[in-house]
Amino acid sequence: MSRQPSRSLEVFPNPNIDRDYEIRMECPEFTCLCPRTGQPDFATIRIRYVPDQLCVELKSLKLYLWSFRNEGAFHEAVVNRILDDLVGAVHPRRMRVEGDFMVRGGIHTTVAVDYEAPK
Repeated sequence: MSRQPSRSLEVFPNPNIDRDYEIRMECPEFTCLCPRTGQPDFATIRIRYVPDQLCVELKSLKLYLWSFRNEGAFHEAVVNRILDDLVGAVHPRRMRVEGDFMVRGGIHTTVAVDYEAPK
């Protein structure tokens, strides 16, 4: 088992390409760093997608999300980057990534971003 974070997302063939079905993943231990203070930001990352030809492999997703742990990023930027990287890897029919960040400075932030493949 790898003990290092990785930006590599592995995929596998969708076993049911003729059917629309939704895959939902929830990652409640996401962390990144505040780019202003360097303090950790904690979030739950929720990913929902309808696969086309490919699905994301879960261990690689775990290592990918871990790779943000020591990186400074605004909430909006990190959620959009996760969506862009996942869309680039699996080319889904539809996808939504949501970052539900813990309270910081008395403010609770949720960032959600959607993708839909062209028809």
